[in-house]
Amino acid sequence: MHIPPEILFLILLALLFDFLNGFHDSANSIATVVSTRVLSPRYAVMWAAGFNFIAFFLFGDHVAKTIGKGIIDIAVIDNSVIFGTLMGACGWNIITWYLGLPTSSSHALIGGLIGAALIKVGPVGLVWGGISKTVVFIFVSPLVGLLLGLLFGTIVYWVFRRSAPLKVDHVFRKGQLLSAALYSMGHGGNDAQKTMGIIASLLFSAKLIDHFYVPKWVAIICYLAIACGTMFGGWRIVKTMGQKIAKLKPVDGFCAESGAAVTLFMASAMGVPVSTTHTITGAIMGVGSRRRLSAVKWGVAGRIVWAWIITIPSAAVISAIAYSFARYIFH
Repeated sequence: MHIPPEILFLILLALLFDFLNGFHDSANSIATVVSTRVLSPRYAVMWAAGFNFIAFFLFGDHVAKTIGKGIIDIAVIDNSVIFGTLMGACGWNIITWYLGLPTSSSHALIGGLIGAALIKVGPVGLVWGGISKTVVFIFVSPLVGLLLGLLFGTIVYWVFRRSAPLKVDHVFRKGQLLSAALYSMGHGGNDAQKTMGIIASLLFSAKLIDHFYVPKWVAIICYLAIACGTMFGGWRIVKTMGQKIAKLKPVDGFCAESGAAVTLFMASAMGVPVSTTHTITGAIMGVGSRRRLSAVKWGVAGRIVWAWIITIPSAAVISAIAYSFARYIFH
């Protein structure tokens, strides 16, 4: 396959977004395991990155199809739209990373698609079914994570209610390695597919593939990019996720990661591009509130929720500006 230089540039830009996604969201994978001191930050990111890539062998491409043709009409997509989309998503990711806010790379990407499509053809270019499903899950995924984190916490604390605290701590320090691995697989399986969908739609719009599908080489480079991003980590966000929302013990980290992992596995099976950030935040809040509501620092949680709400429109604005410039560059 001969790839023109402008398409190759956009593929590299998409991989940069994928890298930033892993970099930005690495905190979601490792915050609990680091804050409970089960693993050092260095080993935690290596652990998470490895299982990010292993997800390639376990998940299909349902989420990639939703992103590639379920948010905006695939007929609208061209080089300028992809450029605007990626600039909107990358720009918002960098801004929120700098501010230490665990916002959603997924919703930044969706906002980018919406912003570029609106400038190009207006509301007619939007696929409202896919957008509404995604918006609904902005609220559903953290709620499900919260309820599952609370449920797992309640069950585990009841099962181990007569055990010595030191024994419980010893068991779940090892258990957290499993739950962190499962969560990292869920993260890779849902998030890497979003970039796969962008690149596949780009190849289709450029007539480099005859129908919409995700070539194997695209899947491999996307999983590698997100794993590399996770390796580098986002330490500003680790502090917020691991320490500012609720104080965690290894047993709490295990329950939060398990609840979030189950949520991500279900969402990926349904083809819903959910936010891994929203999911793990909800699960941490659920586990923290099991002890008492005051264990959750609701002021910090409220600030995070506001960042969630403004992500799609903010990324859309950046994307719209980038698209306006790009259409004079890409002819």
